[in-house]
Amino acid sequence: MIGRLTVAAGLAGIAIVHQLQTLPGVLLPVLMGGVGAGLLVLGMRWTQRRRGCASRWLWRVGLWILVASVSAAITVHRAQQRLDQHLAPGNVDKVSRVTLRVQGLPRLQADKIHFEADILQAHPPGVPRRVLVSWSATGWRSPYAAPTPAEPPFPVVQAGQVWRMALVLRPVHAAQNIAAFDYEAHVFAQGIRALGTVRGIPEYQRDDGWQSVGIVADRARHQIRAAMAPFLQGLRYGAVLRALAIGDQDGMEDADWQVFNRTGLSHLVSISGSHITMLAGVAAWLTQWVWRRGRWRGRILAERWPARRAAACAALLFAWLYCLLAGWGVPAQRTFMMLAVVAGAQLLQLRLSGARVLALAAVVVCALDPWALLASGFWLSFAAVAVLLAVGAQLASKQGTLGSGAAPAPAGRLQRFLHGLGLAARLQWAITLALAPLLAWAFHEISLVSPLANAYAIPVIELLVTPLSLLLAAVSLVPGLAPLVTGLAQIAHGILSLMMHPTEWLAALPSWPVAAGPVGGYVLACVGAAFALWPHSLGGQGRLATCLRRLRPWAWLGLVPMMIWKPPTPVPGEWDAYALDVGQGSAVIIRTARHAFLFDAGARHARDSDEGQRTVVPVLRALGIRQLDVMVLSHADLDHAGGARSVLAAVPVQQTFSSFDLPRWHSGEARRLDAAPAVLPMAATACLFGGRWQVDDVSFEFLWPLDERLVRKGVQANAGSCVLRVRGLHHSALLTGDIEARTEAALVQRGLTPVDVVVAAHHGSRTSSSALFVDTVAARHLIVQVGRWNRHNHPASAVLQRWQAAGAEIWRTDWLGGVNVHSRANGLSLYSVLESSRRYWHGRRP
Repeated sequence: MIGRLTVAAGLAGIAIVHQLQTLPGVLLPVLMGGVGAGLLVLGMRWTQRRRGCASRWLWRVGLWILVASVSAAITVHRAQQRLDQHLAPGNVDKVSRVTLRVQGLPRLQADKIHFEADILQAHPPGVPRRVLVSWSATGWRSPYAAPTPAEPPFPVVQAGQVWRMALVLRPVHAAQNIAAFDYEAHVFAQGIRALGTVRGIPEYQRDDGWQSVGIVADRARHQIRAAMAPFLQGLRYGAVLRALAIGDQDGMEDADWQVFNRTGLSHLVSISGSHITMLAGVAAWLTQWVWRRGRWRGRILAERWPARRAAACAALLFAWLYCLLAGWGVPAQRTFMMLAVVAGAQLLQLRLSGARVLALAAVVVCALDPWALLASGFWLSFAAVAVLLAVGAQLASKQGTLGSGAAPAPAGRLQRFLHGLGLAARLQWAITLALAPLLAWAFHEISLVSPLANAYAIPVIELLVTPLSLLLAAVSLVPGLAPLVTGLAQIAHGILSLMMHPTEWLAALPSWPVAAGPVGGYVLACVGAAFALWPHSLGGQGRLATCLRRLRPWAWLGLVPMMIWKPPTPVPGEWDAYALDVGQGSAVIIRTARHAFLFDAGARHARDSDEGQRTVVPVLRALGIRQLDVMVLSHADLDHAGGARSVLAAVPVQQTFSSFDLPRWHSGEARRLDAAPAVLPMAATACLFGGRWQVDDVSFEFLWPLDERLVRKGVQANAGSCVLRVRGLHHSALLTGDIEARTEAALVQRGLTPVDVVVAAHHGSRTSSSALFVDTVAARHLIVQVGRWNRHNHPASAVLQRWQAAGAEIWRTDWLGGVNVHSRANGLSLYSVLESSRRYWHGRRP
């Protein structure tokens, strides 16, 4: 137990560093390590002189502090080295001429290629060593246009190639919103410190195909992908078969990911630990079978070296090769390290428990990559294995306690089948409940159908689809076997398609929504799950142990606070507003005591990508909002209405207001997307002057537009934007859409009164925020929803100076992330999502 707690202390040291806003330097962890070393030495000397509980605890605490400090110091040092690899300010958003070497497996799309690259030379200097490159086809394409192949086609890009390119480089910048995925942390963990966009025509230099083992593995993955492509083309789930074979998840549709996530099958459609273990087990069994029958110089091989050791080495070798082929992700690392520990124990004839194997694997994974702790896959994979070990220990403990006479083995095939089915169901339920806190933290929902879906999906994918996919990948490399490869692809795809029919039906069933709550709720849920699954054999004897064992069935109640948590809402007369970071677009969520509203839905970027799906819907789930009473679309520009379709599909909306013909607009959008029209609420009304409603002592009033003809004609003009004023008992806000100076003057003439918070019109364009309007509104706070490095150069510096001169505090989403506003009786408060959750990898915005 001391060794495992020591491992936990080391992981805690790494985790603490990852929670810091700025790195403290190595000196502080070293000083803490000195304190721990002093306590360790003092405690050990006390233990030698006298035996007592205090002395034992003293050296143990000293050991844990020392280990945590050493791991923290190493993490700080490595993180600082990575931070030093930054893009020089003079190179930001400018063209740099670089020579680079392609790394990893490029992501291939019809009109775009993404790949990681190591910079070999750069002019001007000041370019980080690792960048992510985006090479797009020339020419503008509509957000509704289907991807079309580049013309001329892209050259073959694969790992090890050296190219000379002109890149427009920018630091890694991602949206920051409530409980959202931190993309900046994700790319920082991979060592990527800048994003580059190709300009002009790159020049191929040479091929360093044997530069490293990783490059060789990635080139092998590239060759397999190219060989499989003709046989998977046109198959609905061809991308899933490729993902099962080589871990390449490009091409998998968002709808499929949604089905897998809602049914808890995401772990099966990637290279998971079970796939690697299965392959390693097959390799071990074959090696052991051959080893016991093979001969060399007249002697059986098993007499020269034990077959079990040879099998362990073969299993480890095949697992390593498969992990390289899978891209060496965190689940693959965890599985390989565990297999390495088991194989090492077998070679050295050591007896290690499953818990020690898991702890040693965690140590090795985090020693190689301290940022593995930031990946949800790390916690999910290790937790799943821990649950398997705990349930197995519980079953073994029960059998040992009951004795063979009290628990006879089931007789007959039917009884054995039912007994095994019951054990599998119990194990699946245990995994589902134990992983519920982690899944709720990451996705804000818990799948209720996961045990049922996994019950049939695990054997189908593990025993049928995955082996067929691997065989398909291997055979596709052999020339002249096209009929066989086609048959394998059809068989694997047919089995997978049959499995997906009930899976899609289960995914349509409701899941349990979980709002983003305090950390304590998730910790309590994890502790309750761990206590409920703790093996009986580790409970010890005595009254306390007996009492704890009796309380074990009730430990699952620790999940209840997390599952029923509801974020605090305003009281009547108060309101909250959440100006989301949606780039160059607009989306504001407004919440009163019992109602929720949405003003604009963000931008549409492509046919399958919009801010409604990417940002608005996840934030609504995190806030615990299950329906919208009103959705207002200020005007028909795609940066304001582009995400409406995804919002309508995900969240029930009672009524919509817009300055254009919304049903006709959605019909046209569906036609351009070749999709079914969005399901509109029964009430779809124009947002005309005089329209108002009041709920929870908060009034909502439209101040613009005046002319209903703009709505009937469906004019997509900034001048017709909806302008909404929100007034509670204590403060007011004004949402302005994209109105310009002429509309602002009309509002002033009609008696516009001061407000406390204003969302800048037209993202801070110089055509808006006229001096008369700014002076009349007299806002204390100005929120500017704008994208970093946008092509319109919003917001205009003159506009910002004008608002600042009028006494307004500026809140920019491109610098601060989402901005949250809380109107309360004791005052008006605003805070930035980024500043409230900043970590050292985010860097400093201007």
